[in-house]
Amino acid sequence: MNFQPYRSPSTGRPVRAVLFDTFGTVVDWRTGVAREVAAFAAAHGHTLDADAFADHWRALYQPAMDAIRSGQRGFTKLDTLHRENLDAALRHHGINPDQFSRETLEELNKSWHRLPPWPDSVEGLAAIRRHYIVGPLSNGNTSLLLDMARDAGLPWDVIIGSDMTGTYKPLPQAYLRTAEFLDLEPGEVMLAAAHNSDLQAAREAGLATAFVARPTEHGPGQAVDLAPEGDWNLVASSIPGLADRLGA
Repeated sequence: MNFQPYRSPSTGRPVRAVLFDTFGTVVDWRTGVAREVAAFAAAHGHTLDADAFADHWRALYQPAMDAIRSGQRGFTKLDTLHRENLDAALRHHGINPDQFSRETLEELNKSWHRLPPWPDSVEGLAAIRRHYIVGPLSNGNTSLLLDMARDAGLPWDVIIGSDMTGTYKPLPQAYLRTAEFLDLEPGEVMLAAAHNSDLQAAREAGLATAFVARPTEHGPGQAVDLAPEGDWNLVASSIPGLADRLGA
């Protein structure tokens, strides 16, 4: 029997590519960053709350991109923003970044390149890939996403980083330019994400949408994105569950 791709009721088109928000949806950034920060602190004789450090470093992410999205600053890749924010996070936790070599801080900054996948991610992506194009639709830059894929074993078909689209989500062009690179209409692309705001922006740009719940992305006390907050096309509790909903 020939496979029939999922047809999105919101776009009226069959889905050809399922692209994923990556930080939090496919990989567990909090665990990965905290693990590397803890090792860094121990190696250099510092004591800190690694989970709190990871949370603070991540909290600087959106404000840094806001300056670019608003036009106050030209496009700057995420690796550079993370590196700038690392100095601020270290100082916030009472550690002077000037005591470390540039190479040492660059290596810590690459924590974001080595994030572990959620336990279901690789299996689920491989299942979806049997019938759909799969790749990230992320604010990460291409080299970051490539390193992450190789380290975590993510079976992407294609990687289009934000440095290729030249913009950051949730601006519409982040979604539309990614579809253009694939020579697809926006409605033939589905964004799968654990973040309702990302899905709302994707829908407004004309993409199909799928919510994948990640209720511990921000730790055991997470209070946001615990459930879908819109009538997204599909809702799943895991990526294999999404594969099932897609008929893959």
